[in-house]
Amino acid sequence: MNADYDVAIIGGGPAGSTAATLLAKKNRRVIVLEREKFPRFHIGESLLPFTMSAFDRLGVRKKLDAAGFVVKWGAEIISGCGEREVKFYFKDGFRPPCPTAFQVTRSEFDKILLDHASTVGAEVSEETIVQSVDFGSDYVTLSAKKEAADPFTIQARYLLDCSGRNSLVGTHFDLKRSYPGLKKFAVYAHYENVFLPEGIDGTLTRMVRSKDKWFWMIPLSRTKVSIGLVMDTAAFRDLKLKPEEVLEQSIQEQPKVRERMQHAHLVSKVYASSDYSYRNHRLHGDRWLLAGDAAGFIDPVFSSGIFIAVLSGEKTADILDRALTDEKCASRLFSQYTRSLNRVMDLYLHFVQGWYRQEFAEMLMNPADFLQIVPAVNAVLAGNDGTAFALKWRLWVFDVLVFLQRYTAISPRLTLLPSNA
Repeated sequence: MNADYDVAIIGGGPAGSTAATLLAKKNRRVIVLEREKFPRFHIGESLLPFTMSAFDRLGVRKKLDAAGFVVKWGAEIISGCGEREVKFYFKDGFRPPCPTAFQVTRSEFDKILLDHASTVGAEVSEETIVQSVDFGSDYVTLSAKKEAADPFTIQARYLLDCSGRNSLVGTHFDLKRSYPGLKKFAVYAHYENVFLPEGIDGTLTRMVRSKDKWFWMIPLSRTKVSIGLVMDTAAFRDLKLKPEEVLEQSIQEQPKVRERMQHAHLVSKVYASSDYSYRNHRLHGDRWLLAGDAAGFIDPVFSSGIFIAVLSGEKTADILDRALTDEKCASRLFSQYTRSLNRVMDLYLHFVQGWYRQEFAEMLMNPADFLQIVPAVNAVLAGNDGTAFALKWRLWVFDVLVFLQRYTAISPRLTLLPSNA
């Protein structure tokens, strides 16, 4: 077969650039078609330790170290009224592979990854919009267009869709399905001169949980912080306010957020997203795979976005490399990938759905450790996929405790007040 490329990748975010780098390192002919020009603003700035080994494999770790990103040691969860506060340090997790991760400015982080893919041999075409895709028996044909240029057509043996929420292939086949219980609205921005504690506690992602909404606070430097608010989409609409008004009002109503923002000022646009939790019910076809947000996105809580993007980029690159060598194994490998990625997304979906339940919050914010249950939960929040039996049974015990907490106070009850209470 004489296609222009072995693999065409739509999207140059973390999933696409990861896959492109690994395929190029295998001397595969790969092209990345990215609709925007990097750097560009993007949310989802908090990384997990289990992703760090991927950066070593990509050969990009030194570049990330040199970028000066905040070294992240864990996270803290605080009840909105300040009644409870718990810190999770990655080093205390169950058999941690790495005690730290990064808090990153995505415009810089994504550009480093995409530029690195180019330096190792991937062809990168930015400001390129994929207009149509045609799936043949031997090739995938893509029609694309760069700004102020004539449309062009390329053929590839396989297509990897990493186009994010646009999910070009998912839309083409009408695969996207929303999670009924996660109709959420998020509004977020960057602020300068936000107070942060000294030492490693100043690197933690802070999550403030009230009854009807929650906030994230992610340190991007010693003074710059990404701040976001998540609430039910229906509740946002009932307020009849602009997103920036909702964010400012909510910050002023929430003392555990406001206490760090006495001298803070806005240094970015205010961005908003709604009903962003979904999954495509198929993640592969004969000549295509979905990775990163193009496969699905669950929720910003627990920072699983980049972790799943990089993980799926790695997995798809390895599978496509093998399929290019022996196409007879492609169907089996693609099915294995779908099961594997769905298992990881199911695990995080389980935790995300728990986050919005009172009994889960009570157990999470009152960790009384026995049988290493707390380190097991910590490990999942650090990016462990939960497949090892030693971790599985501990997570099962945690689920049983959460279930019992609904009916009897195994852990002290928590009063989660509305943000303006």
